[in-house]
Amino acid sequence: MAPVTALQGSMTPPPPGERVARSRRTWVLAAAAVIAPVVVVLALVPWRTRLSPADGALLLVVAIVAVATAGYRWAAALCALVAAAAFDVVLTRPYGSFRIARSSDALTAVLLLVVGLVVGDLAARGRTHRAAADRGRTQLTLLHAVTELAATGRDPGEVVRTAAGELTQLLGLRSCEFTREAPGVQAQVEPDGQVRLGSITWATGDLGLPHRGVVLPVRAAGTVLGAFVLVPVPGVRLPQDQLQVAVSLADQVGAALAVGGARRAG
Repeated sequence: MAPVTALQGSMTPPPPGERVARSRRTWVLAAAAVIAPVVVVLALVPWRTRLSPADGALLLVVAIVAVATAGYRWAAALCALVAAAAFDVVLTRPYGSFRIARSSDALTAVLLLVVGLVVGDLAARGRTHRAAADRGRTQLTLLHAVTELAATGRDPGEVVRTAAGELTQLLGLRSCEFTREAPGVQAQVEPDGQVRLGSITWATGDLGLPHRGVVLPVRAAGTVLGAFVLVPVPGVRLPQDQLQVAVSLADQVGAALAVGGARRAG
C-alpha cells in the first residue's frame, strides 16, 4: 500500500476584532448588571412610601432575571448584590442608610439576594446545557462528513485531508498531521478517549492536551496504519466525549485506508 503523504490542517487564533467584541460584551453585561437594579429602585422612589417593600423586591427580581438570561452566573450574582444593596438603601426605612428598621424588610433583602443567586445558577446551567447540545450536534456533523466519504469509497487521501480538518475544528488544534512514520510523541489517545502519557492518565478536561502533542492512532482490523499527530492550542480544555469522537473519526480513516489498500492489492 503506497504511503499517504503527511497532511496538515491548522486553526488560527480568534482575530483581534473578535477578542475586542467579546471584551466589549463582557463590559456591557457588567454595566447592565449594575445599572438595571439601580434604575428600578430610582423609578420606584416617588411611590416608595405607598409601595410595599415586597413589591419593590419583586420588580428587582424581574431585573435580575433579565440579566440572568445572558446565561452568566457572575452577571446574575453581581446584579443580585447590587439589587439587594439598592433595595436596602432606597426602598427600606430609614431611607439612605444600610440600616433596616423592620425585620421583615431585612428578610426580604436576604431573600432577594438568595433568589438572584439561584436564578443566576439556573441560567448558567441552562447555558451549559445549550452549549453541550450545540457541541453534540457539531460532533455528529463532523463525524458524518468523514463517514460519508469513507462509505462512498472516496480516495483515502481525501478522507485523510477531511479528517485532519475535522479534527482541527473538533479539538481546537493548532495543527493536525497524518503520518505513517513513528511520530516521536509519547502521549497517545486511547480507544476510550483517555489520553495517556507513559503511565499517567492526562486530565484533558482540566489541562487540555499535552502541549508537545498527542498521537491519535489510525487503526483497521486491529492493525495500526498510521497516526494523526495532534498539536493543541495551549489551555483548550477537552472533555472525554470529544476525544471519543476523535477516535471514531480516526477509525473511519483507518477503514478508508484499509479499503484503498485492498483495492490496490487486488
